[in-house]
Amino acid sequence: MSSYPVKSLTAMIKNYIKTAFRGLLKNKAFTAINVLGLALGLATCLLIVFYVFDELSYDRFNTKADRIFRVSNDIKFGGVQTAFAVTPAPAAEALKKDFPEVEQAVRFINRGGFQVKKGNQNIQEYSMIYADSTLFDVFTLPMIAGDPRTSLKEPHSVVITERTAMKYFNNTNVVGKVLTFNDTALFKVTGVIKDIPKQSHFNFDFFMSMSTIKDGRDNAWFSNNFSTYILLKPGADYKKLEAKLPGFLRKEAGPQLESILHMTFDKLEQGGSHFWLGLMPLTKIHLYSHLQFEMDANGDIEYVYIFSAIAIFILLIACVNFMNLSTARSSNRAREVGVRKVLGSPRKYLIAQFLTESIIVTLVGAIIAVFTAWAMLPLFNDMSGKQLTVTAQILGWLLPAMFIIIIVIGCLAGSYPAFFLSAFQPIDVLKGKLASGFKGGRLRSFLVVFQFAISIFLIIGTIVIYNQLKYIQNKDLGYNRNQVLVVQNVWTLGTRAKSFKQEVTQLAGVQSATLTGSLPTTGYGNNSSIFKQPAVDAKKAILSAEWTVDWDYVKTMGMKIIAGRDFSKDMATDSTGLIINEAAAKLLAFSDPLNQFLYEPQDNMAKTFKQYHVIGVMKDFNFKSLRENVTPLILFLGEDRGALSIRIKSANAPAVLAQVKNTWEKVSPNQQFGYSFMDQDFDAIYRSEQRMGKISVSFTSLAIVIACLGLFGLAAYAAEQRTKEIGVRKVLGANISNIVGMLSKDFITLVLIAICIASPLAWWAMHSWLQDFAYHQNVQWWVVAVAGFSAILIAFVTISFQSVKAALTNPVKSLRSE
Repeated sequence: MSSYPVKSLTAMIKNYIKTAFRGLLKNKAFTAINVLGLALGLATCLLIVFYVFDELSYDRFNTKADRIFRVSNDIKFGGVQTAFAVTPAPAAEALKKDFPEVEQAVRFINRGGFQVKKGNQNIQEYSMIYADSTLFDVFTLPMIAGDPRTSLKEPHSVVITERTAMKYFNNTNVVGKVLTFNDTALFKVTGVIKDIPKQSHFNFDFFMSMSTIKDGRDNAWFSNNFSTYILLKPGADYKKLEAKLPGFLRKEAGPQLESILHMTFDKLEQGGSHFWLGLMPLTKIHLYSHLQFEMDANGDIEYVYIFSAIAIFILLIACVNFMNLSTARSSNRAREVGVRKVLGSPRKYLIAQFLTESIIVTLVGAIIAVFTAWAMLPLFNDMSGKQLTVTAQILGWLLPAMFIIIIVIGCLAGSYPAFFLSAFQPIDVLKGKLASGFKGGRLRSFLVVFQFAISIFLIIGTIVIYNQLKYIQNKDLGYNRNQVLVVQNVWTLGTRAKSFKQEVTQLAGVQSATLTGSLPTTGYGNNSSIFKQPAVDAKKAILSAEWTVDWDYVKTMGMKIIAGRDFSKDMATDSTGLIINEAAAKLLAFSDPLNQFLYEPQDNMAKTFKQYHVIGVMKDFNFKSLRENVTPLILFLGEDRGALSIRIKSANAPAVLAQVKNTWEKVSPNQQFGYSFMDQDFDAIYRSEQRMGKISVSFTSLAIVIACLGLFGLAAYAAEQRTKEIGVRKVLGANISNIVGMLSKDFITLVLIAICIASPLAWWAMHSWLQDFAYHQNVQWWVVAVAGFSAILIAFVTISFQSVKAALTNPVKSLRSE
C-alpha cells in the first residue's frame, strides 16, 4: 500500500466513496431509516447537551469563581432544623479579621423592591439589593462608567446595569444623576455595569450601598439576614477553613450566646440544638443549593443527571438502530463479499469499503442533526425556560465533538460487516453456509432488547413524573388557592392601603379580602424562636415561621380552624392573640394549646419578652414546596401592607380584575398596578418540574419513534429473508394472521424480555426520585402495566405493517426461482 503513488491512493479513496454512495442509493429505504434515526437521536442529544452546558456554566463568568464561597447557616433549635442561605451581619468582617486566608468578603441584603420614578410615572422594580462596597473586589461585574473602588462607599449611592441606565436615562453616561425611590429616597448613580449574564445565581439591576441602612452595622450574631460571600487567597483550601468555623463561632458568637441563652455552645449542642456555619463553592450554588432565602430560584443537579441520561439513552437507541440495520443488511451482502474475495480483493479493502459506507451515513445524519437542533432551539427554549443560543464558545467544543461522534458511531456500526463478514472464506459464503436471517442474529436480538428496555424505562419515568405533577396540582394543600387575585405592592399606598381594601371589598364580585404580604405561595415572613416562658430555654421553645395577618386572612385563604377560633374585630385582646398550626402545636407539646401563653423576644439580646396567648389551632397547610414537610407556623394579628389578596365570588375574574384596577387608579393614579392569581403563583413554584415533565414526554416520544424506525427496518429485512418460507406456508394453507403471528413472534418475545429487564430498574429509579418529595404518590403497578402494554402494542403495529405486506404477497412470485 505504501508503495502506491499518491494518485492511486486518491483514486482508490474516490472509488470507495463512489461505491459506498451506489450501495446506499441502491437501498434507499435502509439508508433513509438509518439517516433519519441518527439525525433525530443526535439532534435530541445536542439540545440536551446545550441545556446541560448552560446549567453547568452558572457563575463561571467570574474570573475568581474558583476562590469565591458563600457562607451558609444551619440552625436547629426547639426541635426544628432549618438551613439558611443568609448569615448574621458581623460574620463577613469577622471571617476576614480572624482568617488570613480570607482575602475579601461582601454582603448583600434584600429589602424587596421599590417604586422608581421615571417622569410622572412610578415603575415597580424588584431586582434591587443592598451590597457592601467590596462587591467589585469579589465578583466580576465589569463597570462601563464610574469607579468600582468607591462607587458603593457613600450612603444613598447606587450602581445600575446597562439596561437600567438605558431604561431610565436612554444612555449609559449617567454617573452623578439621581434616581428617586418611593417618591422620597434620592439615590445618586455612582456607576454603570454591564448587564449580568443570565448564567448567574443572582441577577440584579440596582446595587445600593450597604452604608445606607442601619442593618448593615448590626452586631447581632443570632439574626440572619445577610447573604455573605468570601474570596479566599490563591491556594487556600476551603475545606480546611470550614473545619475551623465551629471554633470561630465559639469565639465570636459565644459571648452573645451566653448572654441570651445563659449557656455555652457545648451545652447548646448537648441539648440537641446547634448553630453551624458552612461554605459552598460559588459554582455549585445554582445546582446544589436549595436553602431558605436563596437570592433566586436555583436549578437542580438531579435534572442535569436525568436529562443527561435521557440524551445518552436516545443516542444509544439511535446507534443501536444503525448497528442493527447494518448487521441485518450485511447478511444480504455475504455473496458480494465472496465474489469480491474470489476476484482478489484483500480483506483490508473490504473493511475500508464497509467502514466508508457507515461513516458516510453517520456524516449525513450528523449534518442533518445539527441543522435540526438549530431549528428546534426556539421550541426547546420555550419548553425549558432557557435562552439558549449557539455561540462561538459552543461551536468551539461542538465541532470537535461531532467529528469524534461521526468516527466512533460510523466505526461501531460498520464494525460487524467490516471485520466479521470480511473474515469468511469465499467457498463457504458462496455455498450459502453463512447463517442469515433474523433468527441467527444474536447480536441483533440483544440490541433490540437493549433499545426497547431503554424505551420502556423512559415511558415508566414519564408516566410517574406526569402523575406526580398531577398529584401536586390537585392535592388538598389546606387552603383554597383558586379564584384569589393578589394585588402586589399595596405598601406603596401607605395609609391609603386600608381604604383601598375597603373599596375593593364593596365590589359586587368580591367575597372577601385580606391585607398582608404573608401568603402560602410566596413564603414571605420571618423565622424566629418563640418560648413557653419569658426566658430563653431551648427545651421550651420552637423555631417557627411568623406571619403578620389581619382579621380576614383565614377566611379569605380558605383555611380551617380545628380548635379555638379565628381572629375577631370584636375581641380587643386579639392584639396579643396567636393562631398556630398543627406542627407548632405538636412541638410545643401542650395538652391543650388553647389559651396557653407564649413569649417572643423583643430585642436581639432577648432582654425583654412580649406575652401572647393562643386563641386557635389551624389545620396544617403547605406554605413551602411539597418537597418539604409542613413546619411550625404562627399567625400574629397586625399590620402588613405587602399585598391585598381578594377572593372572587364569580367565575368572571377578568371583570373583577378590571374593577379592582380602576379602584387602584382612583386611589393612586401614578402608581403601577401589579397583580397575579394565586393558583398561577402556586404553579410557578413547580415550574421546573412542569418543564421537566414536558421535556421528558417529548424526548420519550422521540426515543420511541427512533426505536420503531429500527424495528420497522428489521421487520422488513426479516420478512425479506423469509420470503420463500412465507410463500410455501401460503401454498400449504396459511392465512394472513398465521403469517403475521409467525413474523411478529420473535420480535414480541424480545420486547417482553425488555419489559422484564426495564420495569424493576425504572421502578427503583422513580421510587428514588419521588423520595425528594415529602408528599408524593408511590409508583403504582398499573404504570408498569401501561408501559409494557404500550411497548408491545407499538412494536406489534410497527411489525405488522411489514408482516401484512409480506403475507399479502403472491406466493408464485416468491417461489418462481425455485
